[in-house]
Amino acid sequence: MTDTQRPNVAPADIEEFRLAARAWLEANAEPIGEVSSEFADSESGDNDNDNDGAGSWGQGAFSVAVFHNLSDEQEAERLEATRSWQQRKFDAGYAMLNWPVELGGRGLATSYLRAYNGEEARFRVPSAGELPPTSMGLIAPTIAAFGTEQQQADFIGPLMRMDILGCQLFSEPSAGSDLASVTTRATRDGDEWLLTGQKVWTSGARFAQWGLAIARHDFDVPKHKGLTAFLVPFAADGVEVRAIKQMSGGANFNEVFLTDVRLPDSLRLGPIGEGWRVALTCLGFERDHSGGGGGGHAGGGYRQVHALAEHLGVTGDPVVRQMLARLYADYKVAQFTNRRAAAKLKAGQTPGPEGSLGKLMWTMNMTSVSQAVSTLLGARLTADTGEWGTYAWGEHVLGAPGYRIAGGSDEIQRNIVGERVLGLPAEPRVDKDIAFAAAQRLARS
Repeated sequence: MTDTQRPNVAPADIEEFRLAARAWLEANAEPIGEVSSEFADSESGDNDNDNDGAGSWGQGAFSVAVFHNLSDEQEAERLEATRSWQQRKFDAGYAMLNWPVELGGRGLATSYLRAYNGEEARFRVPSAGELPPTSMGLIAPTIAAFGTEQQQADFIGPLMRMDILGCQLFSEPSAGSDLASVTTRATRDGDEWLLTGQKVWTSGARFAQWGLAIARHDFDVPKHKGLTAFLVPFAADGVEVRAIKQMSGGANFNEVFLTDVRLPDSLRLGPIGEGWRVALTCLGFERDHSGGGGGGHAGGGYRQVHALAEHLGVTGDPVVRQMLARLYADYKVAQFTNRRAAAKLKAGQTPGPEGSLGKLMWTMNMTSVSQAVSTLLGARLTADTGEWGTYAWGEHVLGAPGYRIAGGSDEIQRNIVGERVLGLPAEPRVDKDIAFAAAQRLARS
């Protein structure tokens, strides 16, 4: 973006900024009707515009799917629409509002981000599932935290403009929830590295150009110390991506096979042996991102459940009112927790246990939403009568359990909260201080 294209770096008045953002949105997006500022005012950078039905009941398509059931062609179309929107948003100066100026952002206070999100929530803007939020909300800030100046220059702007897309290459079939037990091997070869291994449950990999991989460069030290992070181009020889079909019918997840993938050392992210710290930072962004509390970029939330209750004419029922009040209270608690984590990030601190709290609350809220709509709809949840805003909730109910695993299982999050917040004794870890290779032999014996 040229200096003449970029808006003023620091508008004198937030209302002046809000009016300018509103005018730009009116010229570039379709309004969806009046949205309460209660839900538009999201600090995380997410809103649930993609949860159709945010405007007037019965208008437009309705989707509260957690994992979409779409063909590759449909996924590609959604991504292209989202890319086109993000590029316009980036070029207008609204994509990196609270990012540091030296990294291409505008360096504005979080209040400006909230102001923009409040305005954008009143418009229907494209969204394409998990990959864009992962690319912009996880991979880009992790590169900002650990990347060299050259890596920051090469990746952050293109990721935030969606010229390229990045995904995580963390989980492995044999590691389960223990990320420190990954066995993908990174072998040093002069100024290059060879990566060999298998990654699984990789969201959006079929449409990504890059992956952030955690690999093991040293098997003879304790498991947390032998890891190094790399940026892997999917166009490289030896990279193979396979789709994983899920019960909702879609294929959001993928397996990624790495067979002697040769990388220059310039694509190593962070120091050798600091892969665990890179992974924790990225996971902290993920938990903070997923814990937005408003439904985020997946599934339905309080607003859609309340609209459904109104449509069914049951908001006067005391039991329903109590259920809605609980959903609303849980939504606000998660939102405030997310804001506390965002404030720490703004102050230059890396994500802490607030991210785990937010992630736990988000998955609990998704479960509560499933229970609420099941109570409200009964048989209409399982019978497709063509009635708007009813049967489609089945995709939320089927998909919500998946997020108890994604981004770190609920059990892992509870361990983090117990140890780092409550000060409880750590889980027994017999492999903590022995070489990873020896721990593997013990596990097999």
